[in-house]
Amino acid sequence: MSKGLYYKTKEEIELIRESSLLVGKTLAEVAKVIKPGVTTLSLDKVAYEFMNDNKAIPAFLNYNGFPNSLCISVNAHVVHGLPGKYTLKDGDIVSVDCGVVKNGFFGDSAYTFAIGDVKPEVLNLLKVTKESLYKAIECCVAGKRLGDISEAVQSHAEKNGYSVVRELVGHGIGKSLHESPEVPNYGKKGNGLVLQEGLVIAIEPMINMGKKAIIQENDGWTIRTADNLPSAHFEHTVTIGKNKADILSSFEFVEEVLKKK
Repeated sequence: MSKGLYYKTKEEIELIRESSLLVGKTLAEVAKVIKPGVTTLSLDKVAYEFMNDNKAIPAFLNYNGFPNSLCISVNAHVVHGLPGKYTLKDGDIVSVDCGVVKNGFFGDSAYTFAIGDVKPEVLNLLKVTKESLYKAIECCVAGKRLGDISEAVQSHAEKNGYSVVRELVGHGIGKSLHESPEVPNYGKKGNGLVLQEGLVIAIEPMINMGKKAIIQENDGWTIRTADNLPSAHFEHTVTIGKNKADILSSFEFVEEVLKKK
């Protein structure tokens, strides 16, 4: 076993699944109300109340001083956006990143929503980012390496003309929100840690329409693209399987809601 890594038992994985599915259900509550005219802070309130009603704690609230329950990042904002007075507009894309802690275990997932009539080229960015996540998940099999996951994201994004954020990465998850190992979205196949059953990781491609460079806003949290072009972000919590990955979080609740809208 590698140093600093915490491999989970089957029982612990089920507790992480419970937290991760609650994240999916929280994102579905956000999906019900997300539309032009709503503020990002109002979405945060919906999520906070839903987590609270389900006897869970928002994982991000007060994490290193973060003041909200959700990270909400609009258009050129990549991640860690602060919910506030911004009113969503037709044509926006919105990454909503959510984490919960329940029964001592964390779940983490993110979904990028298209608001109203979004330009086809931006919708394609969302499609490719989500595809890159699932290509990475296909590599979450015992015996493969961490670099296989990273390369799967990078090759799919770059093949489609997009760039991969380098400074921000996925991560191990369990009793802490961020555990070892780091899971970059770029790398070389065959490199890095050998994947073993019991490892639980959050994979989260952050893919830019333009260049890969990012900057931090003056609020100390929000990360945006340096060229102000859109960025998309999707994330699942996943455990390494013997023959195939087990996705512990879910987009099904969200997509069920979106289909009805």
